[in-house]
Amino acid sequence: MITDTPSLSIAQPHPTGVGVLAKVGLALASIGLLILLIALAGVTFSHTGWFIGAAIVGIVGGTSLYAAEKYLHQPKGVKNNGVWQSNLTARGIVGWMIGILLTGFYVLIYWWPEYLGLGDVQKNIPNTGLVHLFDPISRLFSGSPASQWFMYGTLYSLAVLSMGIKFLFKYRGNRYHTIRTLVVVGCQLIFAYFIPEILSSLQHGGAYFNKDIKLFWPLNYSFGYGYNLDAMRSSGGLGMFYLVVGIAMFALVAPIITYFVGKRWYCSWVCGCGGLAETAGDPFRQLSSKKMYAWKIERWLIHSVLAFVTIMTAAVLYGYFSGASQIFGLDIYHWFQKPYGFLIGAIFSGVVGVGFYPLMGNRVWCRFGCPLAAYMGIIQRFKSRFRITTNGGQCISCGNCSTYCEQGIDVRSYAQKGQNIVRASCVGCGVCASVCPRGVLKLENNSTDGRIKDQPELTGLLRD
Repeated sequence: MITDTPSLSIAQPHPTGVGVLAKVGLALASIGLLILLIALAGVTFSHTGWFIGAAIVGIVGGTSLYAAEKYLHQPKGVKNNGVWQSNLTARGIVGWMIGILLTGFYVLIYWWPEYLGLGDVQKNIPNTGLVHLFDPISRLFSGSPASQWFMYGTLYSLAVLSMGIKFLFKYRGNRYHTIRTLVVVGCQLIFAYFIPEILSSLQHGGAYFNKDIKLFWPLNYSFGYGYNLDAMRSSGGLGMFYLVVGIAMFALVAPIITYFVGKRWYCSWVCGCGGLAETAGDPFRQLSSKKMYAWKIERWLIHSVLAFVTIMTAAVLYGYFSGASQIFGLDIYHWFQKPYGFLIGAIFSGVVGVGFYPLMGNRVWCRFGCPLAAYMGIIQRFKSRFRITTNGGQCISCGNCSTYCEQGIDVRSYAQKGQNIVRASCVGCGVCASVCPRGVLKLENNSTDGRIKDQPELTGLLRD
């Protein structure tokens, strides 16, 4: 009779922490990714609907099984064990490879989508490869083949959903993170994917339509472009609704809500860029630079982007209402709209913003380039009820808070001094408070009196 005996090998033949359920989950997710990779290689499937369905179920289901096995058998609390020893999360070979692949993928989406299989409806050239794989879903919404942007939106939403489920398991002991993650995943699926696609399918006559109904100026930098204004003004009730809501969002709604709860309401709860950063980008949050020169670059760069988009919008509106194509001798399109769309709208927010996750952290765009984050950050810094309070007497200077701040804030230095953290860049994700072993940090909305403490308080052992 053969019995199960311990292995006589000196080495451990079975890695710890990876159970049967986790292996099944990894297998399912790998099958889903394999289907996408085969399509990316140019293979066109004959039964496309079955394959894209299998890919989605495999990725979402596999990620859920893996996360359940990985985190449910451990005590509640944040699990960041081994992030600096992993080839993926410590800028190792795997991290560099994924960064290069993501960057290349974004380059193809923006400038060479034909290499992803995009056809040409006008020339009667059908989609092939990866874009063709998403044709069944696109036809379900609109009856037409998929574009590279529909493919990208579906993949984007799929990443937020699957990695959002993983995030829920990882932070399951924290009510704030649970609610925040459910909201950000829901906003992406409902307001940035399903509702826009459904409304787009009902669109007729070239009427104005905003593909992401929670996107507003200055992040939606094309809001004031002439063709958009004409479309909104000529599209009846829906167009005027977009026009009024678009103006109200940046002029009234954003400042008012930011005053009461800080910019976190958008950057960590609603925004699609923030949603991807908080879910798919969570393993890379520790890679954000905490150096002083990075903070200096951040302040100059993000406010320069805000200034540029403001000047560009003013120039575009001047040209629209005056009928002029130039201002101060400069062509409005070639000197304002075109450079901003190429450098900021495509390269910065897309290629660098996501492609550099494994190299520079998950908030590169939010920290250095997003004009809406800069706009709300100014309000948060000087006129908001939001702050992160510190109990410096309890701080043991472990540095977890600073390490896992995705915005590169040296949180520990504030905690050691007993100062409130009032920074324009803080997105209020709350991870610094979650990883603190002593409960030193707390996200609060309170009176603006005494909110900013310029003079440090000596705390703990430093106090007389």
